[in-house]
Amino acid sequence: MAKGHRSQIKRERNANRDTRPSAKLSYARVSVQKACFVLDAIRGKDVQTALGILEYNPRYASSLIKKLLESAIANAENNNGMNKDNLYVAECYANKGPTMKRIRPRAQGRAYRIEKRMSHITVVLDER
Repeated sequence: MAKGHRSQIKRERNANRDTRPSAKLSYARVSVQKACFVLDAIRGKDVQTALGILEYNPRYASSLIKKLLESAIANAENNNGMNKDNLYVAECYANKGPTMKRIRPRAQGRAYRIEKRMSHITVVLDER
């Protein structure tokens, strides 16, 4: 167990928090693999280029990630006072979420399972 008063413990824990602007989408109805195709395309790019890539990417996940990136940009401008022109995508990743299990009837009374996967997508920005 940690030593010290509860407020001291919280102060120490908050001291090493990541202060970079970010946005997180939980329970997105897209699998991690499909989201990562889009995230790999924008990782390390500046935000204007990333928004352009997402605008014309035909994948379903790109519309979700575009909205998420716009939210992260707004967080950077309003909460951290950063300039939009200097921002770039420092980190972006998708973690596995819960899976909805459904049943598909098949021939001769069998039932096949359909897994509808979800993911938690995070975009972290930083200034150059």
